[in-house]
Amino acid sequence: MALPTVGQSTLIADELARAVEAHKPGSVAVLGCAGGNGLERLIGGSARRVVAVDINPDFAAATEARFRGRIAELEVLVADVEADSQVFDPVAFIYAALLLEYVDLDRALSFMRRHCQPGGTLAVLSQMPSTEIAEITPSPYVSLRDLGPAFRFVSPAELGRRAVAAAFQPIGSRIAVASGGKSFSLQEFRASRREGGGTPPRP
Repeated sequence: MALPTVGQSTLIADELARAVEAHKPGSVAVLGCAGGNGLERLIGGSARRVVAVDINPDFAAATEARFRGRIAELEVLVADVEADSQVFDPVAFIYAALLLEYVDLDRALSFMRRHCQPGGTLAVLSQMPSTEIAEITPSPYVSLRDLGPAFRFVSPAELGRRAVAAAFQPIGSRIAVASGGKSFSLQEFRASRREGGGTPPRP
């Protein structure tokens, strides 16, 4: 994702840094942390406690190796955001970048709500469709090609409806463009004072 034709890794890190600077949470969870992209932007910031989660043990190990000792309270966990379990103590801010396109949306949002403190913030970076740029940008990394069949766009409207059903309230959104030309939606939500659930509102 750091290829010049993609530019997504820089965008992911920039949006994480921008959101954390705006909200100044004391604790942050990055879901789908991969190798820890963006965590360097949290060093010395408001978040003393940082939780990095990925389903891939190799990515979690890489994150651990890069940031252990650089972030005061770092928790690196191997976990599935579609699971029902409580994996870590709730945090004030959750960041999920280019993750919901590959998982069950309702299950993932339920996971996020369980792990977000009441009144806390969820920031989701989602890819927008393009008639000119492929969903999975061609690259020399063969593993990226395997993501294609699992990918589905999540529209801002759909995410908004389902987030409300999961007890999150929309507080802001905007469009960001990566250097490779892809457009992304950054949506932020506030966790309600109680967990909700149920049927999303009709479109």
